Amino acid sequence: MRLDKPTSLSEALQQFLDRYPHQKKLRQGMVLAKWGDVVGPKIAEQTHDLYFQGSILTCVVSNAVWRHEIHANRFHIAKRLNDSVDHKVVQELKVVAK
Repeated sequence: MRLDKPTSLSEALQQFLDRYPHQKKLRQGMVLAKWGDVVGPKIAEQTHDLYFQGSILTCVVSNAVWRHEIHANRFHIAKRLNDSVDHKVVQELKVVAK
C-alpha cells in the first residue's frame, strides 16, 4: 500500500520541469504563450512576431510609436514575463519596428 501524500498539480509540474532535459525551451514556450496576458490586448495586437535568440526575447511591431512604447517599458515587461513562469527566462527584451 502506498502512503505518499497527494501532490498538488503545481508541485508535480515543478518536479517535472526540474527533471525535464529541455526545461529552458519549455519555459521559453510558456513565456511566449503568456505574452498576451502579460502585456495586455492593445500591445499584443501590435506585435506580430515573437521569438527567442538565446535569452533575448525579440518582439516585432508594425510601427515606431509602438516600438517606443514597448521599449520604454521593456524592463517591467520582462520582469512580469519572468514572474509569470517563476523563473528568469527573459534576460532582455528587444523591440524591432518593421
